[in-house]
Amino acid sequence: MSAHDKHPPPQLAEFLQQHGVREVECLIPDLNAYPRGKALPAAAFAAGQELRMARAVAIHTVTGEFPDYRFYGERDPDMRLVPDYETLKLVPWATEPRALVINDCVDLDGKPTAISSRNILKSVLARYTERGWSPVVAPELEFYLLAQNPDPNQPLTPPIGRSGRPEYGQAGFSFGALNEFHGFFDDVHRALAQLGIPGDTFVHELGPSQFEINLVHGDALKLADLTFLFKYTLREIGFRHGLYVVFMAKPMGGKPGSSMHLHQSVVDRAGANVFSEADGSPSAAFRHFIGGLQHCLPELMPLLCPHINSYRRFAKHMAAPVNLSWGYDNRSVGLRIPLSGPAARRVENRIPGCDANPYLALAASLAAGLHGIENAIEPGEEAHDNVFYQDNVCSTLPCSLEVALDAMAHGKLARQLFGDEFVAAFVAAKQVELDSFQLEVTPWERRFLATQA
Repeated sequence: MSAHDKHPPPQLAEFLQQHGVREVECLIPDLNAYPRGKALPAAAFAAGQELRMARAVAIHTVTGEFPDYRFYGERDPDMRLVPDYETLKLVPWATEPRALVINDCVDLDGKPTAISSRNILKSVLARYTERGWSPVVAPELEFYLLAQNPDPNQPLTPPIGRSGRPEYGQAGFSFGALNEFHGFFDDVHRALAQLGIPGDTFVHELGPSQFEINLVHGDALKLADLTFLFKYTLREIGFRHGLYVVFMAKPMGGKPGSSMHLHQSVVDRAGANVFSEADGSPSAAFRHFIGGLQHCLPELMPLLCPHINSYRRFAKHMAAPVNLSWGYDNRSVGLRIPLSGPAARRVENRIPGCDANPYLALAASLAAGLHGIENAIEPGEEAHDNVFYQDNVCSTLPCSLEVALDAMAHGKLARQLFGDEFVAAFVAAKQVELDSFQLEVTPWERRFLATQA
């Protein structure tokens, strides 16, 4: 089943009928990679019924608002949802047989919708294809299992597990803590198998009820799709078990944040890793890829850290890198090079939070690396020591969403890499979210400022 088929494949109706599918969730990732879309009756989907949706949904904000019309079309136009039939899956958590499919967004003039997250990643990958290259990526996703919380004014808290007690955060890498929620993880394993999501390592992380699941490396677009579905799946299965699966970068004060580390390499048409020379030594492309990340990421930070909360993760005592230094087997740097053989030589970008849109985080990281290769950008000196506590070892990173958006809006790199229309729409949507936050008065302000003279 090709992603570019305009007509449904002949076996589609048989598949839906065989499984008794009643309806198909036609999904797109919005700006924050939240699943949006429409449900279509199975018979209509099999017949290839055209599905349209307001173009503005591609830049839907977390608050439910939209930026001004000029960022998605003065007449509030539609776009077409074109199913990528290769992503068609049965929905594991459905009580009645249901399927889902990820769609591409196409404007009514036939051009890819420029403000669509999935299209942004595809445009970056097309530039690699022109060179005869293919990126290979592997995301590592951290998240928290937390108690359901109907009152957002109250802090999020760890849930009660099989022991009858909440965890306090001393159970890193513990199987006992991992088994506290064995029913949830059993359902997760079954769902991932049904969706064709190849999970790799499952581990309890350092925070209370914080976990990490790594996905097996592969094609960048496929891994972005699988990460999108992975997060959707965990949320839905969590609800079935009375749990919140939380992908905030920093859901609880004083506790570790949640990252989405991105392992990246590039192979040529023969499958050889372009980061390694024939003799096994690091190639110029490897160095320049790192140089491109160091050069570009300060301006692309909103694509890696897209929310107000994202920047709370960058606390020096919480094992989150606050720098763009690079080094071998060094977890204090933002750009880590795991020890490996030449065929597996790769760059681990440790900057993105788990709240990032996987399509945009991968697009930013891969575009930055390619920019470095195309412009022969040399990286800074390798870091050999712990640089958690050193200031701005290699490059300055924005310390807040407001600063990051300003750098992105007034710089040239983001527009050069992703186009004016996308950057303007992205910044405008994020400004809507930022303005909404500024209307709130936080508990900290009430606690410390309300009683001051």
